[in-house]
Amino acid sequence: MSVSFHHALVLRNAVTKSAFGRLCRVAGLVLAVGLITNAQGLAQDGQTPAAVPSDAPATAASPEGIGSPAIAEPSPPSGDAAYGAYQRGLFLTAFLRATDRLERDPGDVAAMTLLGELHAQGLGIPQDFGKAAEWYRLAARRGDANAAFALGSLVLEGRGVERDPGVARRHFEEAAEQGHAPASYNLALMLLNDDAPDAIERAARLLERAAEAEIPDAQHALGVLYAHGRGVQEDDARAAALYRRAAENGSLAGAVEYAIARFNGIGVARDEEEAAEYFRRAAYRGNAIAQNRLARLYVAGRGVEVDLVEAAAWHLLASSQGLTDTWLDDALNELPEEDEAEAERRALERMDA
Repeated sequence: MSVSFHHALVLRNAVTKSAFGRLCRVAGLVLAVGLITNAQGLAQDGQTPAAVPSDAPATAASPEGIGSPAIAEPSPPSGDAAYGAYQRGLFLTAFLRATDRLERDPGDVAAMTLLGELHAQGLGIPQDFGKAAEWYRLAARRGDANAAFALGSLVLEGRGVERDPGVARRHFEEAAEQGHAPASYNLALMLLNDDAPDAIERAARLLERAAEAEIPDAQHALGVLYAHGRGVQEDDARAAALYRRAAENGSLAGAVEYAIARFNGIGVARDEEEAAEYFRRAAYRGNAIAQNRLARLYVAGRGVEVDLVEAAAWHLLASSQGLTDTWLDDALNELPEEDEAEAERRALERMDA
């Protein structure tokens, strides 16, 4: 692939950097979480195909760097009029009703938590993380798990309060003890970096709870633990099943992991076409690793028909995010100029989508 071909996309990136950056943040690229691999390349059948070398970029997260913390969201009590207004987008009405309830009952924890959420999000009223923390703290002291989780999230990020991971962890502990799934997930992430003897086992138990609540990042994280045999008995089939659930719930990391497992037949029957489809899903959502792997498949004709233009387009997109691949550079080096132009057009079109 010619230097001018790469240079053209780099120049375009300077123009579209802001929009593409937003796309990457929404996609939640797994390149940001510290990656290692549990599958050497795309094939592990004893005969790695020449077109898919075994030194391919890393894909799987390690148990110590699996994902980002969950974000607090309100959980409305059944039949709650104030939360009902919140759910309908009537935020000022929700604020007024919650305030009225607190005037009648100063110990109304659901109203406190809702006021915290409205202040935290700036819905119907000016955003004020300090006031949000105050309301969350009042509700958390009265045993509200949602408030404890939300307060822990603010403390972890240092929004409206001093940043203190230790204090945040205590709030997540409070919520997790009540079975709060997102708090269980956040606490599990903290435990994965803990040196305590039973930390990894406890993290696995918490991730099981969060995975059952269909939190996709927890499903992916738990799958990684099963794949590595960390805190649980190693079980490739269980790992693959969790990766697939995570993928179906929107996890890009889960989609990539499941694609790798499906391609290699690790814990699940080998199916290169389905593997390519899962790579494609994540690639269209901006995942650089999936874009790179899909490019390799198009060069090798594994799971898809050989298509060097498609390979070049996906390679350009992955490279634009910093994931370089000299093997693909060499494989696509002799692409005709008209095919280079078409690949660039497709890459830019997908980047702008």
